[in-house]
Order: sequence, then C-alpha cells, then structure tokens
Amino acid sequence: MDKQKNFDELLKAIAGRKTEKMYQNDFFLTWEKTEDELKAVWEVADALRNLRERNISTRVFDSGLGISLFRDNSTRTRFSFASACNLLGLEVSDLDEKKSQVAHGETVRETANMISFMADIIGIRDDMYIGKGNKYMHEVADSVAQGYKDGVLEQRPTLVNLQCDIDHPTQCMADALHVIHEMGGIENLKGKKLAMSWAYSPSYGKPLSVPQGVIGLFTRLGMEVVLAHPEGYDVMGDVVEVAKKNAQQSGGSFRLTHDMKDAFRDADIVYPKSWAPFAAMEERTELYGRGDQKGIDELEQRLLKQNAAHKDWACTEEMMKLTKNGKALYLHCLPADISGVSCEEGEVDASVFDRYRDPLYKEASFKPYVIASMILLEKFRDPAKLLRELEKRGQRRQFEA
Repeated sequence: MDKQKNFDELLKAIAGRKTEKMYQNDFFLTWEKTEDELKAVWEVADALRNLRERNISTRVFDSGLGISLFRDNSTRTRFSFASACNLLGLEVSDLDEKKSQVAHGETVRETANMISFMADIIGIRDDMYIGKGNKYMHEVADSVAQGYKDGVLEQRPTLVNLQCDIDHPTQCMADALHVIHEMGGIENLKGKKLAMSWAYSPSYGKPLSVPQGVIGLFTRLGMEVVLAHPEGYDVMGDVVEVAKKNAQQSGGSFRLTHDMKDAFRDADIVYPKSWAPFAAMEERTELYGRGDQKGIDELEQRLLKQNAAHKDWACTEEMMKLTKNGKALYLHCLPADISGVSCEEGEVDASVFDRYRDPLYKEASFKPYVIASMILLEKFRDPAKLLRELEKRGQRRQFEA
C-alpha cells in the first residue's frame, strides 16, 4: 500500500474513534483507557510516522516545554520522550531533583507548578518503589490541574507515564504496535499465544512494570497470554486480576504457569525478561523508607542467590524450538542480559538475540511515535483534522534544494 493511501485510511479510522476523554487528560495505565483510545494511539503513531517518512513536518507547537523527570536510569525511553517532544515542536527540559529545591523542603505541588509555567507535557519515570511511583504521578497531575484551575498556569500540562511501579505504558504500547505490524494487523492477533516469561538475570531488583504492563495490555487483544515464572516471583495480584478480566472480555485467555517450556510451547510471541518478586520489591520499599542500608544489602544478596537457583529459565535455542514452527517473534524492552556477551549467563542466548537484533531495534523505534501520539491526543481535540491540516500545509521537515 502506498503511503498516501495508508495515511488516508489511518485518518478515516482515527476520525471514527471516541477520544474526547483523552483531551486535557493524562495517560497513567493502559487498562484505564478504552479500546477506541488505545487503537487511536496506535493509529496516530502510524500517521505521524507516515508524515515524517514523507518529509512533512509535524510541529504542532511553536513553543512550549516538555518536562522530563527520570528517577531511574534510562536510554530508550529518555530519548524517545525527547524525540516525541521535538517531533511535535516542544523543547525538552529535564528536572534534576538533585539540582532543585526538593531537598530543601519544596513540596510536590510547589515543584509541579514552578516547572510548568510554559510546559505542555510532563513525562515521569518512577518505577523503583512499590506503592510510590504511580501515586507520585497522580500527585503531580493533580497539582498542575489545580494550578490551572486557580489561574497560576496559563495551560494545563498533561502527564505521560514513562514507567511507574505498576505499568510501563509507552513500552508496552510500542511493543504492541510492533506486534500489530509484524502480524499484519490488529485483527490477526486474536488467538495468538504470547508467553510473558521470567528469565534469569545476574542482577537484582528489576521493576515489575513491564511484565505487568504486557499482561494488562495484550489480554485486551483477544490473545492467549501466559505468564510464566518460578514459584515466588509473583507480580502484583491486582494486575493479575486485571489480566483475567481483560481476557474474559476480549475472548482471549490468561493463565499462570511455573514451567517456562509450557509457556513457550507453540507460542507465536515470547517475551522472556527478568523481574524481582513482588514481595521482595515491597520489602525493599519498606527498607528504603527506613533508611536501612544494611537490610537493603542483605536483601540484594538473598535475591541474587534466589535468582541463581533458576539459571535454566533462559531463552535458549532449545527453548525457541518449542515455539510455533520454531520461529516465534522474540520481544524485549532492552537492554537484555545476553549470555556470553553482557554477562556470563543471562536471559537469552547470544545466537537467539543476534537473530532478532533488527526486529528488536525496530520494536524500540515505535516508542517515540507512541509517546508523540499520546501527547497529541492529550493536547488536541480533533486529531484526524489536525493530521490532515499538517499534510495540507506540507512544510518540509528537512529542506531539500
């Protein structure tokens, strides 16, 4: 299909979506959004990419800030947020809390308003502590909403969750868009089996938000989703209940297993990734709250020892042979722990990772467009009309003599 025809079809689909509630609102968790809203995010992302590929500028802001706050390390999401803001015409400004007045007692409400005088979007990653990250994001969103209502702010900055303790919506939405493209359309996902599996890592404390985000999103697409992990590596019970409910409503299925081979057998898609047990993450949050460094160090050693008992939970060539025709689509949020490359023993064999390297990078490439789509849907009431006007304007992104 040529790009013009594809663009026209995307705009027709977007125009038919009910996205009014996304306008001047925030994006916290995928399961808080309607089916129409999720599909609109994917369609707008594809439309933005289509315009950029045709060298058409998508700058819908002439000025304004995108504020980023990362309380955890990041490469892909940090640059994806910056790329998304730039794509739409916003300049990114990082909030470094070490250089702010937070340490001197500045409240969340005060900080949120002080950084938002000319901000249109706020992106936050706060994924390390159970019961903290998503709660903090809501506090920021509520603070700027009140600031706008009180006339302190000229515009109401909206928020995008760049990963919290519950969900990683920009990652999982990008993963899903990659799968949609690889499978030839969202309608082809129904009945497909996805294995979200724990995998061994020689490090400790990786967040729960990716596996939780995956089971919370893909169960909405009519897929057969299997969550696999050794005993004791449970995710949040509330999210498991969300996945069960979503599967029931979509006509798909969801189940748990403590057997990686069971999960991989005849799977169309596999997502092997390490995470820390929910109970351990709760314990770590409590220890940090008390400032108990000795307890934290002891917990880390205990978890590393626990991980080491499950080195056989790895995405090996033998494990991949169990998948559908031995050719399941391999997903990872990156960086992966690659055996013999980034670590001695890890999540995935080097030969498996190398075979899927280009698709993995392609998977990651959807994230800037997904974030830009979320921003556009939060800031503009009629996305289809706006995208058509951008095409008609035809301003070249890159000048060509």
